[in-house]
Amino acid sequence: MLPHLVSAPNVNHLWAALLVEELVRQGTTFFVVCPGSRSTPLAVAVANNPKAEALVHWDERAAGFVALGWGRATGRPAAVVTTSGTAVANLLPAAVEARQSGVPMVLLTADRPPELRETGANQAIRQPGLFATVALWAHDLGTPTPAVDPAVVLTTAAEAVSRACDGGPVHLNLPFREPLGGTPDGSDPSVRLDALGGWAGGEEPYTRRLAPTVRPEVGELAHGLHGVERGVVVLGPLDTEDAETPTAAAEIADRLGWPLLPDLLSGARLGHVPEAAVAVDLALTSATLRALHPEAVLQFGGRPTSKRVAQWIADARPDLYVHVHPRRERIDPVHRVTHRLVAPVGPVAMALDESLASRDARRTGRLGDGWRSGWRAASQAARRAADSILAESGLSEPVVARAIVRALPKGAGLVAAASMPVRDLDTYAEAGGPAVVVTANRGASGIDGTVATAAGFARGRGLPTGLLIGDLALLHDQTSLALLRDGLPVIVVCVNNDGGGIFHRLPIAHGEGRLVEDTFERFFGTPHGLTFEHAAAQAGLAYNAPESVEALEAAIDQGLSSGASVLIEVRTSREQQTALRRRIEAACAEAVDQALSGR
Repeated sequence: MLPHLVSAPNVNHLWAALLVEELVRQGTTFFVVCPGSRSTPLAVAVANNPKAEALVHWDERAAGFVALGWGRATGRPAAVVTTSGTAVANLLPAAVEARQSGVPMVLLTADRPPELRETGANQAIRQPGLFATVALWAHDLGTPTPAVDPAVVLTTAAEAVSRACDGGPVHLNLPFREPLGGTPDGSDPSVRLDALGGWAGGEEPYTRRLAPTVRPEVGELAHGLHGVERGVVVLGPLDTEDAETPTAAAEIADRLGWPLLPDLLSGARLGHVPEAAVAVDLALTSATLRALHPEAVLQFGGRPTSKRVAQWIADARPDLYVHVHPRRERIDPVHRVTHRLVAPVGPVAMALDESLASRDARRTGRLGDGWRSGWRAASQAARRAADSILAESGLSEPVVARAIVRALPKGAGLVAAASMPVRDLDTYAEAGGPAVVVTANRGASGIDGTVATAAGFARGRGLPTGLLIGDLALLHDQTSLALLRDGLPVIVVCVNNDGGGIFHRLPIAHGEGRLVEDTFERFFGTPHGLTFEHAAAQAGLAYNAPESVEALEAAIDQGLSSGASVLIEVRTSREQQTALRRRIEAACAEAVDQALSGR
């Protein structure tokens, strides 16, 4: 039998050891442990399990986002261990993002026993049901007792991982009576372990989840797409480990003579698919292009980052809109999807590509190729117009987005914060250069927990990671800078424009209904007057404040070479950057109009 199981001093520690062991065997090997008294059996079980990797952090909110980042990187659920009370409530923001974006996660929350609930006992809140609106599955395991078969613990752990792998958070609430520490209760663990047969001495999971390997049937879908001349293949956000879908989607677009519109988070934008319409967001500033409506849309993956793409599809009202995604929840905010295919994206894309190939669907010289070449011309015109202006913009926010992508090595990770950073990367990042793996918390699009997410993402992938973040998002998660002191380097590039730059894009900032300047600044611009040099020093991170593109790239290179995390702060003006983006968009619209008119 395994020593860490046999040595459990009491039933609390035995149950916790069984739970952690089966979680590990099910593939949940990474645990973010938050200190606390009621969770002592769980923390000790993680510490004593030789196959469990543990990160200890004091902030439960950040711990949840570390687990989120790790899950994004690996496709497997990480587990978060907390004590009872408000510690549990702090996991909600990360759980919300995990549910919205389909990231697996296991929440292990210690609790007071039933007799102390609803009694005013210290640190006792109503924990069961706390995640009712976001958890894919939740279970209150009950207090450990010798009267219950220990196999209950193992099957519960297996069910938790299985449900989480459907794409989202699960919640195991674990009440413990005292003793919480290692006080022996006189029981012999080996007696309980004998009842589990060979499990206690082996390495195989107690319960196995068998997934059917039925090949998806897409012949009817291929037939419906085959006859459409004016369509688009939209490649939305995909799992970072999905290498099949981007290649298959590019082949499908080529066979149909349709343009491929790859999202930043699809894995097909940076270092991939040079023929794709990579500047689609800028190209759609053109009213001429927006007026060219598709007859069909084939979308793989999640919701696109670009609001212009979504609005263009909504306005077009295509007769056929096929969405392929593994989650059963509706992902159709514009209410235009006509066919939902709930299945793993990669196998569907490959099967569809093969089915189209068998139909000899390649459209060389036909109308579909003219439609696609028009999109390619529009994308190239928009890119040239943007390049011309950005070449003279100095260390602008779009240039910062380009610079971090260009400076990171091939295979490195890049976490994009919500608000302007992810939009700037999606709009301006160049398709050439190194293939960087990009992720972002776009499920709920919150700006909280971004630093912690980057820490978990870097740990999960085992490679250096960049983080492009705004000042408000960094202020939200400033204490998580301490997570970057050890482990793989995270190159944090913070664009500090002293407030909320994205609000300058809203009608309240310009146009007929704009607010007076003082009101806008106080309630939306929210200037804070803070910088981050001392925050970096407190966390023990190197700090740099470049004032040119060359200095920024040198600071990133220096951080990567040092093997340690660094905080790089770039100061900009919200008003100037807003004016720059409007100028770029106007130039792109004009350039695309001219390209499509043949002038």
